[in-house]
Amino acid sequence: MNAKPSNEARQEALAKTNPLFGARKLKLGTFCTNVSGAATMSSMDGVYETTWANVSTVSRLADEMEFEAIVPLGRWRGFGGVTDFNENAFEAMTFSAAVSAQTRHPSVFATIHVPTMHPVLAAKQATTIDHIGGGRFTLNVVTGWNRREIELFGSPMLDHDQRYLMAEEWITLMKRLWTSDEEFAFHGDYFHVEQALLRPRPIQPYPALMNASGSPVGKRFAAKHFDIVFIPLQSRDPSSIRTRIEDYRRLARLEFGREIKVWINAYVIIGDTMKGAQRQFDHCVYEKGDFVAADNFITGMGIDSQSLPPEALANIRADMIAGYGGFRLVGTKDRIVDDMKMLAGAGIDGILLTWPAFIDGMQRFQQELLPLLVQEGLR
Repeated sequence: MNAKPSNEARQEALAKTNPLFGARKLKLGTFCTNVSGAATMSSMDGVYETTWANVSTVSRLADEMEFEAIVPLGRWRGFGGVTDFNENAFEAMTFSAAVSAQTRHPSVFATIHVPTMHPVLAAKQATTIDHIGGGRFTLNVVTGWNRREIELFGSPMLDHDQRYLMAEEWITLMKRLWTSDEEFAFHGDYFHVEQALLRPRPIQPYPALMNASGSPVGKRFAAKHFDIVFIPLQSRDPSSIRTRIEDYRRLARLEFGREIKVWINAYVIIGDTMKGAQRQFDHCVYEKGDFVAADNFITGMGIDSQSLPPEALANIRADMIAGYGGFRLVGTKDRIVDDMKMLAGAGIDGILLTWPAFIDGMQRFQQELLPLLVQEGLR
């Protein structure tokens, strides 16, 4: 009988304290609750406002529902438009420390752009948060794609592949800091450290790690180092979704001997009828949507809108406005539960959820959808 891969043993150890590795079939989390608008680029009533009272409310709801994740963004500048989407933002590491102290169940993440924080500082902060939360911390690592934000830190915007060379050194140094028994030196092209040693160690073997890379270079980087990969879905077809997930898992397994978990983000609009849900969507997007902010975001991500068919671009813009380009969960409660069953059946391990009217939507989800998810064996 073959020995378990080392990362499988690691995930078994993580499961003792981090709910991301628990037994529930479909894990759930909140997304973007440290930034204005959360994931919705709209001036409709109920869109999320960045106050600590709101952070506490949504974190309490996530805790009550035993969500597995609370994931903030790393955000330093907004995207203009009438909403100046995401301009008001709480910093992710301090957000994570505070929310970890206020909650008992979820893994509270932080999102870090590699060029904005030295890995020695990031490793120490992550360790501190892991102790605050009793071993629940997860780090979401981003190489950096928003030129305005990266240059705010006095760093040049590296080309795509260079960002991953830098990130490779960054995460390798972090892991050594979290696990080394003795002082060590690290000399790379981007980071140089002498007599490095971190005490105390994290509670977890080292914090769970998440990444959302989509390019071939980025996917190899994620498959090599990360426990959780975060992917967008371009299709609603279960077989297409399953094939994409299996291809990613195969890359991690064959190239690096690792098993990975696959998450997505989705936005939720619950209606008493399908038409009622569609009316809410249309109000959010077509009546109150901030198309300027959406176009600024799409351009900043390097999406070439000129090369897309008009219908495809329209769908991207609509989903971006309603929920950060996430998977569309719009309809009656039964329809949404069916969609979530489909996603779990296709191999999705977890979903980060947002709601255009965030707090009201989350409360309705708790009252109406959560019992059905439990009934279906997803929770």
